Amino acid sequence: MGLDDRKLAVLRAIVEDYVSTQEPVGSKALVERHQLGVSPATVRNDMAVLEEEGYIRQPHTSAGRVPTDRGYRLFVDRLSRVKPLTPAERRAIERFLVGAVDLDDVVHRTVRLLAQLTRQVAVVQYPSLARSSVRHLELVPISTTRLMLVMIADTGRVEQRLVELPGPVPADNVTDLRRLVNEKLAGARLSDTPPLVQALVEEAPAELRPTMTTLATVLLETLVERHEERIALAGTANLTRGGLLDFQGSLRPILEALEEEVVLLKLIGETEPSTTRVLIGDENEFDNLRAASVVSTGYGPGATIVGGLGVLGPTRMDYPGNIATVRAVARYVGELLAQN
Repeated sequence: MGLDDRKLAVLRAIVEDYVSTQEPVGSKALVERHQLGVSPATVRNDMAVLEEEGYIRQPHTSAGRVPTDRGYRLFVDRLSRVKPLTPAERRAIERFLVGAVDLDDVVHRTVRLLAQLTRQVAVVQYPSLARSSVRHLELVPISTTRLMLVMIADTGRVEQRLVELPGPVPADNVTDLRRLVNEKLAGARLSDTPPLVQALVEEAPAELRPTMTTLATVLLETLVERHEERIALAGTANLTRGGLLDFQGSLRPILEALEEEVVLLKLIGETEPSTTRVLIGDENEFDNLRAASVVSTGYGPGATIVGGLGVLGPTRMDYPGNIATVRAVARYVGELLAQN
């Protein structure tokens, strides 16, 4: 059955009170704290309907009610407005991120900032190589038979590989190789590079072909085959701030899940462009996270999504505030990547 506006207002009040007080909420407290415009008896009747419909429940320790996962989901789905960030919070985000010197610094600043602003566990995925393009390829001679290949992606991510050459290569040939690979690959998406690398070998002058063949193997490995995804994590200690009802009395399953990079990538690395995803309790496919909620979104320069970021915490979290913060931080990081 659908809920009328009054019952939705009662549910919203229960969620807001429980999130802020960590205490089960009774009808008397609702009437005192919120302008619901109805009597305590009416509120009690509405709460009985909400409980029957599975939106709130009564923990055995108290006469008050707490939201269920279903109640939080309805609350999030019916959010008419996301809590706006204060000017001070916006300035803090900008100041904190603008001082970053390289990609590693951007990621680590971002994850610390998210943990501080939301007081949850923050997770940031490094820009995915699978979604990146080649900005520049550098070949640095180490000796006559060894080169260092440095690939710089458009997101600022840098990959380095050592190339063992089949024989001595003069400096002039290294210059020619550098020019050829950049003419062919600069600006290309990494996922589109295999046929371009193959063409480099086929089109190379005869005197460069043996060296280009060796270089092509390492290029393919760098550009296509070795897409290790990396994750940064901060704020794990924030998990201990909650009450007894958070995480069903045990942090162990959550902590075990946070150690699994594959789990974290699945949670935040699959977010669609320009959407904020909220997974609540049992909506998480991982058993260890059934007592947690995750708010995540994608980030990147312009309309391009190169990675995901988000926060994880108890289902009793400030959804409007966390959604606003995650979106704002993602937008600032995207602007930063676009500038650089």
